[in-house]
Amino acid sequence: MSSSSSLTFTVRRQEPRLVAPAKQTPCELNPLSDIDDQQGLRFQVPVTMFYRKNPSKDGEDPAKIIEAALAEALVFYYPFAGRLIEASNRKLMVACTGEGALFVEADADIELEQVSDPLQLGFPYLAKLLQDVPGSDGIIGCPLLLIQVTRFQCGGFAFAVGMNHTMSDGSGLIQFLNAIAEFAQGKAGFPSVTPVWQREVLCSRNPPRVTCLHNEYGPELDLEDQSNGDGNETMINRCFFFGTKEIGALRSHLPPQKRTRCTRFEIITACIWKCRTIALGIGPNESVRISSIINGRGKAGLDIPDGYYGNVFVYPASVSKAETVSKYPLEYVVELVKKTRSQAIDGEYFMSVADLMVTRGRPLYTRKGNFIISNTAQLGFDKVDFGWGKPVYGGPAEAVSLISFFSSFRDNERGDGILTAICLPGSAMQRFEDELKKMTKDALRDVNDHIPARFASML
Repeated sequence: MSSSSSLTFTVRRQEPRLVAPAKQTPCELNPLSDIDDQQGLRFQVPVTMFYRKNPSKDGEDPAKIIEAALAEALVFYYPFAGRLIEASNRKLMVACTGEGALFVEADADIELEQVSDPLQLGFPYLAKLLQDVPGSDGIIGCPLLLIQVTRFQCGGFAFAVGMNHTMSDGSGLIQFLNAIAEFAQGKAGFPSVTPVWQREVLCSRNPPRVTCLHNEYGPELDLEDQSNGDGNETMINRCFFFGTKEIGALRSHLPPQKRTRCTRFEIITACIWKCRTIALGIGPNESVRISSIINGRGKAGLDIPDGYYGNVFVYPASVSKAETVSKYPLEYVVELVKKTRSQAIDGEYFMSVADLMVTRGRPLYTRKGNFIISNTAQLGFDKVDFGWGKPVYGGPAEAVSLISFFSSFRDNERGDGILTAICLPGSAMQRFEDELKKMTKDALRDVNDHIPARFASML
């Protein structure tokens, strides 16, 4: 569903307040790692979870319970209660001041089911469920977390969090949210997973040495960035579900001997990249690239301790001509995606990125011609339980022009699958959907087919 949907409702918010750690915490200065500290992570990443009413929790206020649990969790994750400062060579450090995280308590005059359909990912309601508190969206000297709990008329609620991405990746954020959830359910003492800072494990070597090819930080390619259309177009967020039927349709495009030799992530990524390249109308001889987020936890050559909640990912890229991606069989595009993922097989790639950050002034990833895929489906956003049960949906709140997210989701009709969010200019979105239907042999139905009939009139 496009971000132009017209459903209207009112959210009454209380004044934002700072939630400090429940106990005194150390006052110290903690440098971020050189994987944390890159230009491409200097933004707030939003995640949203929706929870149904739980009759066993009648009379209990989720906002009050989560706020108190947040204060308990910040005792152990006290850097989240601090503020970032910037030193020489743009090096970011956390001043652990104990000032606290921002918390907003709110009520909406609508029922959960009217806003929680995950096929509306990227819906225009994010601003209502995660308030843009003035001064909260900066990087230096601003709160590192913004949390809003919005109660619905039906007894359900939404939990939305905006996190400064330099502090943690998806795995680190999940670890922190699970700690909040444990305290919300009454756990006493320490969280089940003891948080570990130790950001020095991913700091640059001495002397730094860039030993790998990094297309993701390469020079800008030879085309204008077309992912935002002409710069004046309305950007549209839509979400597509890939279940067994859809993935089977994609695998049918591959030679029989290769249909079981790629993962769901690889074949969906190849499909989305191919359709997106066609939809944007990129010139046939222009260069395009695909970047895949690679988690370094458990990689050989990286000594990442249990409980580490910093960023442990890289996004290597493969480069090709737009004509190749658009016109060659899906099999070829899958191989390009595999090539991307094979670049970061051990810790050397991660340390090379850390060294590149120091030697090249912490550059932004290449934007022109690039497309980044982040697979959050296995992280566990759909399992965070504050005492009301697992969420109806849990995951990233929206896609952006260059970055798409994969989330885990169970469709009532088609079972478990992958929810894929994409953001494109309005002029390209219909072309993208047309290409996607061709690729899946019309296995993908229109998004509106999945919206309950009683809500169709609101679209």
